[in-house]
Amino acid sequence: MALNLRQRQTECIARMLNLNQPINASGTANEEVYKILIYDKFCQDILSPLIHVKDLRKHGVTLYFLIDKNRKPVSDVPAVYFVRPSQQNIERIISDASNSVYDYFHLNFSSSIPRPLLEDLASGTLNSDSIQRISKVHDQYLEFVTLDDNLFSLADKSCYVRLNDPKATDREIEEIIEKLVSGLFCVLATLGVVPIIRCPRGGPAEMVASLLDQRLRDHLLVKNNLFSENGNFTSSFQRPVLCLFDRNLELSVAIQHDFRYRPLVHDVLGLRLNRLTIQGGGAGGGGMKSYELDRVDPFWAANGNLEFPEVAVEIETQLNKYKKDVEEVNRRTGGGNDGAEFDGTDLIGNTKHLMNAVNSLPELTERKQTIDKHTNIATVLLGEIKERSLDSYAKKEYEMMVRGGIDRGELLSVLKGKGSKTDKLRFAIMFLISSETIPQIEVEMVESALREAEVDTCAFQYVKKMKSLNVSLASSANAASRSNIVDWAEKLYGQSISAVTAGVKNLLSGDHQLAMATTVEALMEGKPNNPEIESYLVLDPRAPKSTSGQMKGPFKEAIVFMIGGGNYVEYGSLQELARRQQQPPSSAKHIIYGTTEILTGAEFIDQLAVLGQKMGLGTTSSASAPV
Repeated sequence: MALNLRQRQTECIARMLNLNQPINASGTANEEVYKILIYDKFCQDILSPLIHVKDLRKHGVTLYFLIDKNRKPVSDVPAVYFVRPSQQNIERIISDASNSVYDYFHLNFSSSIPRPLLEDLASGTLNSDSIQRISKVHDQYLEFVTLDDNLFSLADKSCYVRLNDPKATDREIEEIIEKLVSGLFCVLATLGVVPIIRCPRGGPAEMVASLLDQRLRDHLLVKNNLFSENGNFTSSFQRPVLCLFDRNLELSVAIQHDFRYRPLVHDVLGLRLNRLTIQGGGAGGGGMKSYELDRVDPFWAANGNLEFPEVAVEIETQLNKYKKDVEEVNRRTGGGNDGAEFDGTDLIGNTKHLMNAVNSLPELTERKQTIDKHTNIATVLLGEIKERSLDSYAKKEYEMMVRGGIDRGELLSVLKGKGSKTDKLRFAIMFLISSETIPQIEVEMVESALREAEVDTCAFQYVKKMKSLNVSLASSANAASRSNIVDWAEKLYGQSISAVTAGVKNLLSGDHQLAMATTVEALMEGKPNNPEIESYLVLDPRAPKSTSGQMKGPFKEAIVFMIGGGNYVEYGSLQELARRQQQPPSSAKHIIYGTTEILTGAEFIDQLAVLGQKMGLGTTSSASAPV
């Protein structure tokens, strides 16, 4: 059975909401207990895509509050706390217990609580004579946000900036890596699997892989560990492969404009935690409307990877089918044979049609709501596309990457045409990385056009600097070993260059399939002597270190993790890869995609700009904010 991260995390949350009692087939505890739920902002984001208000009620949750809000005491009702193990949260829990806000405290931490914090909790409740109110303390290992069956985020903000900051100290980098490893450990613990780990050498990917490998090894030494139920999975055929990548492997995907529905909605309309708020339809525009876009929405699930024009056609098709079905119901329940008298048979038949019509009403109503929702979203999208010529950006960027460049006249017409300042900056950076060598005069021409448009060029200058250093490193590769290059780069510019040199072959794949998807496909096949992945490290936490690099596949399941920010373009590409390999069923592939945070193109550009500023590059201006 394929791994389903959303299902596993939802089950863990349901068990937690039921005071960590066993859950029956209906997804609830055998004994219903009314309770109060307390969470912090991060854990609210974990719950939001998975649990709705009606689900909370099903699990006996009558009230729910943020932990930092003032709350009135409630007696005789257990309180379920779901929070991160932080000093601030521990202090608030001690305060709540000492003030007898609730009689019973069931404490659930999103990841393993460090011993010093556990000791603070114990001493704080002992000193206030409230330790008897602490009923249970659980480490839940749920510190990640699941957005789809096969999509998760660690919600670790600005990770790319912090990892590539030239002024970052070794200790700061280690803390970031430790946090990422903790999040990935939570994902693996929730799935109950110990994977084979693959990653490119050098940079954050190798640092995360090495630390995660060691943490899994240490944990597996414990007798009743989190993976003991799956302890008999010793074959690589039965275990997934965890593929770790660094954002610099394929920078363009984080910047480019994409014209597929799901990436477009996220990039243009700001989809967050599967929720979207846009201007309502109707005369005068209407008020703001909020929509949920997740696996429960059949249209979103089926058409998320289609190009926008195809989605518009599909909406029209669904609307026509709905109208036809409504007309059929009306025709069947219209009554009579053109005014002729009813006999008994007609009455029975008409009653049957009426009953069928009544039964079909909820389904028809739901279909109409879905159609209206996506019609409204598509209308707002279309307005943005026309206003900013987003179709032209997506088309020209794709052609630019395939051809390795663009005509000078076309380039200038885009930079001086429609689009926001951020659109133009993204296009300029795509031009910069579309070819290994670009004449200096063309680079200066682009910089001049950006300045004319009052665009902050910090992000552009940062990528330009990285690219020039990349070329110089590649050209000197024959004269020095990789380790010497990395050492030199780290001394000169910090972690950013270490990350770039980890996967410097090329910034883009030659065909439509993303470079990352091509690499994942090769890693899942695990064929020996494949030049694409020959240099990738192999770590097996279940094997002795001396033999760790021997298990190479093939693999039916993969967990792919992008360090430094991911997006719906990569998620769609990997799901498409899995769909293409569903036959024969015995060798069907399944891929889970995760990242430090889900970023729009504009959000990633902002992070590049911050790095440019830290290196003293480009121009800064308040007019440069995304518009």
